[in-house]
Amino acid sequence: MDKAAALARRLAAGEALTDGELLTLLEQRTAESAEILRRAAVETARKTFGNQVYLRGLIEFTNYCKNDCYYCGIRRSNRKAERYRLSPEVILACCDAGYDLGFRTFVLQGGEDGWWTDDKLCNLIAAIKKNHPDCAVTLSIGERSRDSYAALKQAGADRYLLRHETANDAHYAHLHPPELRLEHRIRCLYDLKELGYQVGAGMMVGSPGQTLSNLVEDLRFLQELQPHMVGMGPFLHHGDTPFANEPDGSADLTLYLLSMVRLLLPKVLLPATTALGTALEGGRERGILHGANVVMPNLSPADVRRKYLLYHDKLATGAESANGLNQLRTNLQAIGYEAVVARGDAPTL
Repeated sequence: MDKAAALARRLAAGEALTDGELLTLLEQRTAESAEILRRAAVETARKTFGNQVYLRGLIEFTNYCKNDCYYCGIRRSNRKAERYRLSPEVILACCDAGYDLGFRTFVLQGGEDGWWTDDKLCNLIAAIKKNHPDCAVTLSIGERSRDSYAALKQAGADRYLLRHETANDAHYAHLHPPELRLEHRIRCLYDLKELGYQVGAGMMVGSPGQTLSNLVEDLRFLQELQPHMVGMGPFLHHGDTPFANEPDGSADLTLYLLSMVRLLLPKVLLPATTALGTALEGGRERGILHGANVVMPNLSPADVRRKYLLYHDKLATGAESANGLNQLRTNLQAIGYEAVVARGDAPTL
């Protein structure tokens, strides 16, 4: 008997599984269990979102970072990284161009760059909202104080993405230097929720030292946090980090987990990430066919996209970029989905 398939059917039917059963579902995954989860995840996503896929315009506005995370290509110790910082004027121009292309959410992503003070960020957010009042502003700029998050929210920020990376303390310490602590990251996530942000968390799949039990812990943490979005992609190594020789994470396991997350959090916004598209040919479309419903084409200026290298061989052109929007729409139509012009706010959880 295929134990994983039986568990997949139970999860697909809405039954709560124990930690041990979730672990078995991961340990003994088969083509049959994967297909059961995939079909159920697609059906679940369509109940809330129909065949709509939300587009987010990604602007990678700085690759300076004070942190030294062992897996990240823009870690402060990487002397080979070509550093850049977009000016407010360039960022606003990216938003204008994105608006004309149909984007109604702008995602400002960057390292933890001290040059970008609260005042500068608040002025930038306010300017984006003044120019495009019908758009949402999402921030993905790491750990900050609760007061900082409150000021950015007051300035007009709507959403905040802060991947927890792993919910296991020992594993977190394996991935990060001692000054970074899981307890603080989780506190940040709850601060953001309490301040009224639509909040995104998420993890790397197959990161160095990760066990399948760790992934069960991640799934349980997501159920406890109840984020509005979950960003999840395979670990991809970068040659100028301490994990340069570590194997990349599994794209197939990532797809499997996308389906599981969709079933555990039916109304969550679930991106098909750039990392998945990098790891797997047609990965973004495959992600949609496993329950995802968000894609984030790159609006950053072409001359900096190759500098924001969190991992090797990152996609930044073609259908991955805003310039390839028509191709993206065509690709989604070919699998029965529509890229929609909308803010795409999270439904009530």
